[in-house]
Amino acid sequence: MRDAPTGSPVETAALPESVPDDEIPESIPAESRAVEANGVTLHVVEAGPEDGKLLVLLHGFPEFWYGWHEAIAPLANAGYRVVVPDQRGYNRSEKPPAVRDYRIDELARDVVGLIDAYDRDEAAVAGHDWGAAVAWWLALHHEERLSELVALNVPHPSVFERALRTSWDQRLKSWYVLAFQFPKLPETVASAGNWRLATNALRDTSAPGTFTDEDLRRYRRAWNRDGAFEAMVNWYRAIVRDRPEPAKTEVSVPTLVIWGAQDQFLARRLANESVERCADGRLLAIEEASHWVVHEHPHRVADAIADHADPLPPGARE
Repeated sequence: MRDAPTGSPVETAALPESVPDDEIPESIPAESRAVEANGVTLHVVEAGPEDGKLLVLLHGFPEFWYGWHEAIAPLANAGYRVVVPDQRGYNRSEKPPAVRDYRIDELARDVVGLIDAYDRDEAAVAGHDWGAAVAWWLALHHEERLSELVALNVPHPSVFERALRTSWDQRLKSWYVLAFQFPKLPETVASAGNWRLATNALRDTSAPGTFTDEDLRRYRRAWNRDGAFEAMVNWYRAIVRDRPEPAKTEVSVPTLVIWGAQDQFLARRLANESVERCADGRLLAIEEASHWVVHEHPHRVADAIADHADPLPPGARE
């Protein structure tokens, strides 16, 4: 077992583009770094003590590392070494060209590569949306590399597959997955009118005021990067073409499912069914939250993650 490092072991790689001075808001005590993981270069934002317990935060679609921006400082202050990547294809990370490059096995191995890059045996991993899908897959296929799992508003893969197979209600909620299979069309439609459809979708499915004009400026900049939105949509194309099945169904890693109960994309019952697939699982339902629970309740989410991943007994951490 490797000890937590006393200094950062991470080799800095070169990104395709330089990172702008305002990539990280001044309010966030974090730094950018490029890390080689699983054969791709990932842009990561890191914060907190270098010898703290490693906590990897995974964003979803159509976001990037910034989706976690309000949770980073409280988690770093709780003593974690917080690492938030732009997952492959997103924002400033490398964008492999083929759909097969975005299969869920590859996405999970990217996170294993990150844990290796930080010279750790294991990490706590929290994921929202697609980031939760990757986190579930990690727990089912690389359980020895996870100390704890936190999944936000995406269910266990077997639960989701069954819902799509048996529930017309969930099929209708997930209509966009099929729409994303058309070549070029999703990219063209989403980017029209300065990304009007994409920005309206974020605002229309979240609580009023959740996404500010500054937030949306940052998202537009990330989506506009060469090849970025096509790569982001390729995650959906890959999952439909590959149709992977997990090697097992029970999650042995201690698991917390956080669920915004007003999610317009996913039925609430999927959260309870996901916890039932965990040997050591529990559910935190936030009744007033939407799918975008990380934005609407960042400090409540951060506190829940910190308490779940904390190696100390409840209440022992100051």
